[in-house]
Amino acid sequence: MEIKPDEIGNILRQRIEGMDAGSADLSEVGTVLEIGDGIARVHGIDNCMALEMLELPHDVVGLALNLESDNVGAVLFGDWDKVVEGDTVKRTGKLLEIPVGEQLLGRLVNPLGQPLDDKGDLNTTETRPAEFKAPGVVHRQPVEEPMQTGLKAVDSMIPIGRGQRELIIGDRQTGKTAIAIDTIINNKDSDIVCIYVAIGQRMSTVVQVMETLEEAGAMQNTIIVAAAA
Repeated sequence: MEIKPDEIGNILRQRIEGMDAGSADLSEVGTVLEIGDGIARVHGIDNCMALEMLELPHDVVGLALNLESDNVGAVLFGDWDKVVEGDTVKRTGKLLEIPVGEQLLGRLVNPLGQPLDDKGDLNTTETRPAEFKAPGVVHRQPVEEPMQTGLKAVDSMIPIGRGQRELIIGDRQTGKTAIAIDTIINNKDSDIVCIYVAIGQRMSTVVQVMETLEEAGAMQNTIIVAAAA
């Protein structure tokens, strides 16, 4: 059988003309080489940026941290134990962002802003980079107004100013969490937005905190972020 170059050229030309380029998904993808303890080594995304969000199967999100010559080390968020070697990893071209807005008030979310309660999806389109430059000292407002904690010893002797950073430190079971919760409840009728972050706690403990704030009517201006153990 004789193959004519002109016929091959015509066939390729017809195929190209009939192809819908608008529906093509042009993205850089790679492959999981190794995974363990929530860390994945990905090959094939050579143009990946530091702190870029990566898409993996099972709605798992990756954060590119270690950029090496032949692979990328990424931290995985979500059910990373479902990801296996050989899975496809897709670049997003965006740095790590989290949803923001008033729709988060009264909600229990994970560090990516994904809801963990049974109150439905978050109806917000606003996002903010997880890593951003803090305003300089010159651009910050002076601390002039106190934040009432409801604790007489604190408010009378060592008052905390709104906008001030304050460390609550102590041994286990000494009431550190109680001080924070009492402060949130005491400001339930103010315009202060409270964010309670639980790192490494059991989800049952986080739910108890949420129920306590709901009973006190303080969840309306509170966001709970839980990175459960």
